[in-house]
Amino acid sequence: MSKRLLLLISISFVLFSCTLSFAGELKYGAILKNNGVEFRIYSENAEKVMLCLFERSHEGVPVKNFEMKKTGKGDWSIFLPDIRPGSYYGYRAWGPNWPYDKNWKPGTEIGFISDVDKDGNRFNPNKLLLDPYAKVISHDPIGDGRVFASGPGNRKIDSATKAPKGIVISDKFDWQGDKNIIYPINKSVVYEVHPRGFTQNPNSGISKNLRGTYRGLVKMIPYLKRLNIDAVELLPIQETVNDQNSDANYGDDNYWGYMTLNYFSPDRRYSSDKSFDGPVKEFKYMVRELHKAGIKVILDVVYNHTGEGGIWRIDGEEDPDICNLLSFRGIDNQTYYQLCNDKRYYYDCTGCGGNVRVTHPYTQKFIVDSLRYWIEEMHVDGFRFDLASVLGNKIDHNGYDFDKFHPLLKKIVDLKKGIPMIAEPWAAGGSNSYQVGGFPMEWFEWNGIFRDTMREAICMKKNTIGRLGSALCGSHDLYGDDGRTAGHSLNFITAHDGMTLYDLTRFDHKVNNQSYPYGPSDGGHDHEVSKDWGTEALRHQQVRNYGTLLLLSRGTPMILGGDEFARTKKGNNNTYNLDTVCNWFDWDLMKKNKHLVAFYGELIKLRRTHPVLYTERFPIGEDHGDADKLPDIQWSGSNFLKPDWSENSHTLAYRLDGSKEETGAKKDDNDFFIAINLWSDKINFQLPPNHKGKKWYRVLDTDKWAEKSTKIANNIHPSGKETPVSDGAWLDLNAGSFEGNESYNYGVNGHSIVVLIEK
Repeated sequence: MSKRLLLLISISFVLFSCTLSFAGELKYGAILKNNGVEFRIYSENAEKVMLCLFERSHEGVPVKNFEMKKTGKGDWSIFLPDIRPGSYYGYRAWGPNWPYDKNWKPGTEIGFISDVDKDGNRFNPNKLLLDPYAKVISHDPIGDGRVFASGPGNRKIDSATKAPKGIVISDKFDWQGDKNIIYPINKSVVYEVHPRGFTQNPNSGISKNLRGTYRGLVKMIPYLKRLNIDAVELLPIQETVNDQNSDANYGDDNYWGYMTLNYFSPDRRYSSDKSFDGPVKEFKYMVRELHKAGIKVILDVVYNHTGEGGIWRIDGEEDPDICNLLSFRGIDNQTYYQLCNDKRYYYDCTGCGGNVRVTHPYTQKFIVDSLRYWIEEMHVDGFRFDLASVLGNKIDHNGYDFDKFHPLLKKIVDLKKGIPMIAEPWAAGGSNSYQVGGFPMEWFEWNGIFRDTMREAICMKKNTIGRLGSALCGSHDLYGDDGRTAGHSLNFITAHDGMTLYDLTRFDHKVNNQSYPYGPSDGGHDHEVSKDWGTEALRHQQVRNYGTLLLLSRGTPMILGGDEFARTKKGNNNTYNLDTVCNWFDWDLMKKNKHLVAFYGELIKLRRTHPVLYTERFPIGEDHGDADKLPDIQWSGSNFLKPDWSENSHTLAYRLDGSKEETGAKKDDNDFFIAINLWSDKINFQLPPNHKGKKWYRVLDTDKWAEKSTKIANNIHPSGKETPVSDGAWLDLNAGSFEGNESYNYGVNGHSIVVLIEK
């Protein structure tokens, strides 16, 4: 036994006597006790499990092996006294397809029967397995893949040297009184951003050692505050394969991070602290500092499939004998994964190798334990679930059928009140996997119909105005039938997956077959509903239009990070594999387009200031008892109270009643009038009557004339500096017509939106 390990196990454990500090103490993993560590793992079908302790992360020969004891249906455990944080460990497992033989040694096939048997077991003791509950891992898998694969020529390769190992850590951290931020998410504006790409570009102004890290993101808090952002949604930060990304044109960088290796550990690559528990400490530091600034932290999480991938293809054909064994598959393949009838193949609705088996009670517990850990120990404030329809699959093996009453969906939303659970409500396959509007009432949803409607309306497609009106009101048709509110609609126009907002206005079609570093990328949606508007001025105008529609709609808005300064990926709409300047923020472009940043910052501030804009109530065109007798929303077209819902219409206007009876706020808000002209020519909109003694003031005009105007800099007036556009005088305030008031109007230029406030 080495001197270092002797030191680790000989020092009194009094200094490390803390136990797990959060309410939902984990049953599995490396659990610190007062005088040692209990290692616990779950495998129903294993016949023998061995714990291997290592002195260093890349060593292949353990300093000690320990045979674990099975208790109950699938629990394996062992308690080791005097083990302390910093110890590296992994598991080897035997089962029916490869039973234990005392003569087995690493690198041999002694005891081997098959790579996969009739029940779906894929045990292989030559593959060192990562603890699914590890809170930190040593490194990514290293090598060409064969090291971790089963099948002829692969199965006897011992992976211990290359395989990631779990590390025992303490959860101690000085939170300085920090807690989860709990308030209705509909009051927030969510900013979707990659934790690395946000600061990785040298022109970010961040020091080299902090670029692309959790601490680097903290340095950007002043920018987020400048934008008035109060929630960041981070693309996956749970450990994924990305350590070997380089500037060479490999085209397989897994940049987005949707191939999860471990569901408890924050990705080491995003940590500037390279100590063994640095990722945990630095992630907690980031959350604490964001919370101090009033910014919620939402994680994008991937529980529908894992980073182990699927069956290997040989000469274009799947060979079921060959799969990667990194963690879940080697521990208990048929517990963690949904299998086909013959148990040799995987049922897949994800396009990434195979569904997680969400019908199994242990797998449900594993997912819930992971989420609870991130909430209670890491202080995360919400989650967005990738391909969440898979989590509602009620078919145990070989099939798909979404069940909105699936017990896992219920267990997730019951974890903690006030923590929003946001579904990406579709999957890559399954006859009823598209579930926009179909999730249980406690769930929030990415509203893909909102996205499509806004794009089609801006691009002047037919039959869009009626759908636009519904989307502006919070999509009552999707969420109003089961007790949900407008706030449950997570509204977005762009996200990481697809074109940026500027690219929607610059390209007619995706441009994925580019040279490095902006491509190439395979796949990507073929129906982006994008349009090249010809001039930079008009493109910026449409960027403002999109933002205005998004941020003035009922629901919870999400902005793709960088859209506020016209970030571009040069038309590439599937940049998952590019850890390059294509995905990194170009902060020089931000400086160039600072007028757009100012517009978005003031627009977000406007929304957050006025309950009539962020209320979660659906406006339905009815009066709810306020003194002025106005309905909550009053539709018009270019003519007062005469909306044009026809298939060729491209104009819409509406008045929002800001009285507290309509918004549910504690006090009355202002009324607003929004005039939308998506057509190419100028149109005069008749203005609604004002309350006695009040006038209409212009808040914003998205047209290019205002971009550099001295009267309305950056296309928007700060609060208190709005420009009056009416004298407040109607001949008959109750007439409901424009007779005698024909001049009471505002000219809205082509492809423009105007917002007025009554004061």
